[in-house]
Amino acid sequence: VQLVESGGGSVQAGGSLRLSCAASRYMYDNGCMGWFRQAPGKEREGVATIDTDGSTRYADSVKGRFTLSKDNAKNTLYLQMNSLKPEDSAMYYCAADLARYCGAFSGFFARASWGQGTQVTVS
Repeated sequence: VQLVESGGGSVQAGGSLRLSCAASRYMYDNGCMGWFRQAPGKEREGVATIDTDGSTRYADSVKGRFTLSKDNAKNTLYLQMNSLKPEDSAMYYCAADLARYCGAFSGFFARASWGQGTQVTVS
């Protein structure tokens, strides 16, 4: 499974960033996908997931600020992050699983394949 993230960077609080995750065609068409993040000294936590039917799930901490979208022509999942806060600073990882539904973050975490991560820093 190939997942390639991009789009991280440094931004001031209140700003926006868009993360991208390019996946293999097969995974993109047949699997659920999502994003996790991990700050220094903390466990990796679920941010958002999207099932094969387009259903989405967001962590409470990002609801109303982050939005998932997909570009079928590019096999790419996006995470639009608005109103960023310093506590959003972390390494963000794209994840995917060959299942129709991601389910709870904990289960998805255990099954997922991972990208290499992209750093987001909010100051």
